[in-house]
Amino acid sequence: MRPGDRRRPSLLLLALVGFVLVLVVGACAAGGGDDEGGDARNAGDADAAQDAPAESAAERKSLDNQANLDLAESASYGDDFKSLARDTDSTGRKIIAKGNVSCESDDVAATVFHVGRIADEHGGEITERETTTNKDGVISTARLLLRVPVDAFDKAFQDLEGVADLTSSNTGKEDVTTKVIDTKVRIRAQRRSLQRVEQLFDRAQSISDIIRIESQVSRRQADLESLERRLSYLNDQTSMSTISVNISLPPEKKEKTEEKKEPEEAGFLAGLEDGWDGLKSFGTDLATLTGRLLPFATVLLVVGGPLWLLVRRLRRRPVAS
Repeated sequence: MRPGDRRRPSLLLLALVGFVLVLVVGACAAGGGDDEGGDARNAGDADAAQDAPAESAAERKSLDNQANLDLAESASYGDDFKSLARDTDSTGRKIIAKGNVSCESDDVAATVFHVGRIADEHGGEITERETTTNKDGVISTARLLLRVPVDAFDKAFQDLEGVADLTSSNTGKEDVTTKVIDTKVRIRAQRRSLQRVEQLFDRAQSISDIIRIESQVSRRQADLESLERRLSYLNDQTSMSTISVNISLPPEKKEKTEEKKEPEEAGFLAGLEDGWDGLKSFGTDLATLTGRLLPFATVLLVVGGPLWLLVRRLRRRPVAS
């Protein structure tokens, strides 16, 4: 055997050992990479697990704060209601008064002026006015809406019943004291609640908390505005009463008069007068009838004349034998 033949197995063996070493090193490197990826994923899961409890804790804290707000509002409502009720008892009840008066007058315009004067005397005013006129240009109907202070309602209503011939009248009063107190208490509680919710912004710890707080602020602000509009309406109705006045002309009276029959006159002159009246009546009727028939006679003359001549000529023509 030659020396070159002995070296070839050795080289093949060395190459094979080198290839195995490369495979082992690659496998170890891959295992190390997988361990690092697993560690990264485990770290991410741990961070998420830590964030989730923090988020849940923030939500529970927000809910606890909301529950505390509701409890505080419920506790303060009763005390505020009792306090305002005592104040209202000392200042007077809240009454809504309304009335309607219907009357008839020979001069509607003058009655309207009288109604306006009564409103001025009692510190009120006419807020609505609606009138209609007849074919002669005279005011035939009028509808007036008066706002009078509640304290002067009874006296003003009594005066309005006497402005003309009264046909109907009615009044109605409603005690809304409890409604006014309830609305005031709710407004007071709603304002305090809105202030507490706004203070939660300083302690907000996440975006979800901020969104929930903003939603609560918007809802409570809308509720507060609704309550304020309701209180404004109640204050207006309890401070000024409303009286509606309807005025109209009286219906035309149909007088039934009995016709007196005069005795018939007798004698020559009376007969001559009756005859002359009869002749004039006959002449008038005859002239009227002639005027009505004249157009028809003209048409008959124009159409019937030539036709009659034609028929007459045909009758005179000799018959051929």
